[in-house]
Amino acid sequence: MRYVLFFLLTLNLFSFDAVLDIEKDVDVKATLSLIEDSASAGSTVNHSKLFQILLNDLQMSGHFIVDKQLRRASFEDPMVPVELHDREYLLKYKYGQSGTTLNIKLVRVADGSVMYSNNYSVNSMERYPFLSHNAIVEVNRVLGFDDISWMRRNILFSKYTGTGKSEIWIADYTLSFSSVIVRGGLNLFPKWANGNQSAFYYTSYNNLIPTLYVVDMSSGSRKKVVSSQGMLVASDVSSDGSKILLTMAPSGQPDIYEFNVYSGSKQRLTTFSGIDVNGKYIGDESRIAFVSNRIGRANIYIKSIGSSSVSRVARYGGNNSSCDAFGQNLLYSVKEGGSTNIYLGSVNSSYVRPLTSNGRNSLPRFSRDGKVILYIKQNGGRNSIGYMNLATKQSALFSMKSGKIQSIDW
Repeated sequence: MRYVLFFLLTLNLFSFDAVLDIEKDVDVKATLSLIEDSASAGSTVNHSKLFQILLNDLQMSGHFIVDKQLRRASFEDPMVPVELHDREYLLKYKYGQSGTTLNIKLVRVADGSVMYSNNYSVNSMERYPFLSHNAIVEVNRVLGFDDISWMRRNILFSKYTGTGKSEIWIADYTLSFSSVIVRGGLNLFPKWANGNQSAFYYTSYNNLIPTLYVVDMSSGSRKKVVSSQGMLVASDVSSDGSKILLTMAPSGQPDIYEFNVYSGSKQRLTTFSGIDVNGKYIGDESRIAFVSNRIGRANIYIKSIGSSSVSRVARYGGNNSSCDAFGQNLLYSVKEGGSTNIYLGSVNSSYVRPLTSNGRNSLPRFSRDGKVILYIKQNGGRNSIGYMNLATKQSALFSMKSGKIQSIDW
């Protein structure tokens, strides 16, 4: 049993077809400068950090060539500084003294017209990074670029805090905001319960039997979903939130089950005598991808729900651990000597593309639109959360202050 749990925790550590045509260069980018309101500049500690977050969001979108110089002027002044006449747009912003509001204006330099203006707010000062994320998503939309709503999403992660102890945290994608939401004992494998992030699942190992709970984000209430001997992990949720793919080991060896949220019934999907874990829905959710040691080492397989036929799908590597799926695309990590790298593949062809080339990279996750990839990079004892934008080829790493990530979702 110890081996099985150790194995599971270890696992969780360009034109080609219509699915992968998101991998394209963005040839047309808008030139833009940021102008901070001089009257409200520095009104809070977080205010001084907002310029960098706005700059990062604009760059990570892949749609802008951004002036990296911090500039200040009156928010109400309609004049465009002479040195900025070669820009296409100015984004002026005014930060509220409470730290929870942001006013923006998008100005077209050619004629000085205000193309878009809005006010944004958050319910606590700690969540100030979402002022930037929300604003840039809308500015990007107004200018007609591909959607970048993934920036607005919260991420969930479990991180170890000591022997037999872990906490579950919520954060923005840059980690500029982060807050613990489950603490006390061993709490692992957080997974959003639906697309609007109004609830999440996690597994508590604080009782004799591992127990899956669901937490309501608005009330903070917790409800037991199911328990199982050995191990219990929610690895994926159907698009309508009605079903969960669970890894369970009631008889000692882990298999994939599909659990009906409304009826409480479950269906066993795999029956291998070894290890089957980390189930992920594929496409229309009639098939799943999962990790198995059927050939003696971890690899990625697929099967149709209701069928006994199983086929290996990872086209590269002989030790492939954690995986994720979006449409017909697959992400999986591959151990290569002293490194672990992430590869992008397809369930329908032999296409494979490396996304990382060095270090220890694991736990890849697609964004909900499949265009951005989140992953964990380990360097020494430190963790960073990395992002790769397949549509614009932008990438970024954000370091954690402390702790080692066990599992992550967004």
